[in-house]
Amino acid sequence: MAGKKVLIVYAHQEPRSFNGSLKDVAVAELSRQGCTVAVSDLYAMDFEPRATRKDITGALSSPEFFSYGVEAYEACKKRSLTSDIIAEQKKVQEADLVMFQFPLYWFSVPAILKGWMDRVLCQGFAFDIPGFYDDGLLKGKLAILSITTGGTADMYCKTGVSGDFRYFLWPLQHGTLHFCGFKVLAPHISFAPEFASEEERKGMVASWAQRLKTIWNEEPIPCSPPWYFGQ
Repeated sequence: MAGKKVLIVYAHQEPRSFNGSLKDVAVAELSRQGCTVAVSDLYAMDFEPRATRKDITGALSSPEFFSYGVEAYEACKKRSLTSDIIAEQKKVQEADLVMFQFPLYWFSVPAILKGWMDRVLCQGFAFDIPGFYDDGLLKGKLAILSITTGGTADMYCKTGVSGDFRYFLWPLQHGTLHFCGFKVLAPHISFAPEFASEEERKGMVASWAQRLKTIWNEEPIPCSPPWYFGQ
């Protein structure tokens, strides 16, 4: 939709990967719609995933006992976080939609993306106490996960060996995105592209491109336990 701003947080090492294709088609389609699209290519940026005291550029509020959460919160208020964190927070703040593109690692995100979440979505910027879930500081924004898996779709159903895929979405969509106030769109999961034929992979990319054409008309999912775990 013309005038909308999108941030794609992308975590894959290989630009020519299937994840790279999904990222590229998202950039192309959203740009075609007149959206402004920013990409945080975490591996290309050599993004620092570790949350350490180096993230605070000013004096620590409690130098005798370091608490990252406390110090990041105080530094956020004083604008004394490191420039890489502030730059990413600015991108998030400007975005109407934040899209995460990544391969599933151990039912979660790659370490570099987890580090992005740890460092960027700090208290005072993404949430506060009070000021979380529906009152999170990023409310009014949309978020979506676009994930590739190693396992096939039948592995990620209720009767499958890995259980319903919605189970592993709980900490990511609810515990992170919804906690920060995002309205969460249904995830886009491309199952086992590594084992698909070239034709099937092209079909997966086309499916993602087709969905993006109407992404702004989608209703967010109900972020509550029944969506993830049933009644």
